[in-house]
Amino acid sequence: MGNRYGLQIRAAIVADARGIAELFGAAGIAMDARALEARIDAIRSGPGTLLLAEEWGPPSGLVGLSWAASLETDRPVARIGTLLVAPDDRRRGIGRTLLKAGAQAARAAGCGDLVLDVGDGADGLDAFARATGFEPSGRVLQRSLRKRA
Repeated sequence: MGNRYGLQIRAAIVADARGIAELFGAAGIAMDARALEARIDAIRSGPGTLLLAEEWGPPSGLVGLSWAASLETDRPVARIGTLLVAPDDRRRGIGRTLLKAGAQAARAAGCGDLVLDVGDGADGLDAFARATGFEPSGRVLQRSLRKRA
């Protein structure tokens, strides 16, 4: 997709699952590489994209987007479900580069808006989002669709 000073942004593939699991692990989120393989495949075949940043080694960052039509807008809305940059690679422009590539993919898919749920306790992500042009737009609530045991 793109190359900037040795940093390459490309679509993630199933073979990247191990590196993506390590990237999640560096962020303090345990992920099973085998489970990620199925998820990567599902994202690749659905309405969205999963982009990987890498330079001479394991993945430096990842952005995952999905898009869908909305009753509130004329054009589909793209939602960032995952935005990760390896701790040692932060503050080098990788997040901005991933965000730009994700926005280009969403525009190419006909989307009119890009949504990022920052969540609680993600002050660094909130500051990053505001610095890259995101504005507050309501609140997000979530609930599981699985019955509790």
